[in-house]
Amino acid sequence: MKKIKLGDFFIGDKTGFVLIAGPCVLENEETAMNIALYLRKLTAALDIPFIFKASYDKANRTSIKSYRGPGLEKGLEILKKIKGKLKIPVLSDVHRFEEIGPAAEVLDVLQVPAFLCRQTDFVTEVAKKARVVNVKKGQFLAPWDVANIIEKVKAAGNENIMITERGASFGYNNLVFDVRGLPIMRNMGYPVIFDATHSVQLPGGAGSSSGGQRDMVPYLAKAAVAAGVDGVFFEVHPDPEKALCDGANSLYLDSLEELLTLLKKIDSLVRGK
Repeated sequence: MKKIKLGDFFIGDKTGFVLIAGPCVLENEETAMNIALYLRKLTAALDIPFIFKASYDKANRTSIKSYRGPGLEKGLEILKKIKGKLKIPVLSDVHRFEEIGPAAEVLDVLQVPAFLCRQTDFVTEVAKKARVVNVKKGQFLAPWDVANIIEKVKAAGNENIMITERGASFGYNNLVFDVRGLPIMRNMGYPVIFDATHSVQLPGGAGSSSGGQRDMVPYLAKAAVAAGVDGVFFEVHPDPEKALCDGANSLYLDSLEELLTLLKKIDSLVRGK
């Protein structure tokens, strides 16, 4: 399997899992910095590699009235401060061609959103500019369809590829996680991340916003780590009920330590450590 070097750690192969976590969207600089600092201290204590994730603009909202974030310029400024002050890699998603260049100057990982994963020109342009590409598998794709996405990224000259599973459409306003997809995609030779919080999302389930089943997150995360996944992805917030985006499926920040401690034990057992 391809091993990806990011800062002082590797992702993939027989290394332990990496954590990608943060609020769904940047609400303000102070909140984002506090969340990032908490996560950095926690992952350092647990010896888990960490990438901070938050969106500067969530373009694929259910309603036109939904909060999208501070935008490209202000958002990248906040992420750059977090990266520089806390010395941690940062990740965010890009939705438009004109964002790719500026985002690549700041972000360690550029994320292709699930709904754009089949847009060939967009995927290849991200691959040309990004140091590391994280492609979220669309809810409408089978695991084996991901091979075509990988070929597109490689054709653009980039082999620092991660694929993120975030559930598959299951009827209306519902997703289901098929754990069989993880080994299928890992056998393609690149690290696979499991997005546990988006996999319990109920898209559009609240009418003008998405719902979620936060209580199901630990069960799915444990299954993914037991299946040998290379990383887990959580959206977290100090008070998800007041989060401006995806609060219904986000984890309480202070619940993460117990869950990560258990996941690390499962990971060590699976990897024979």
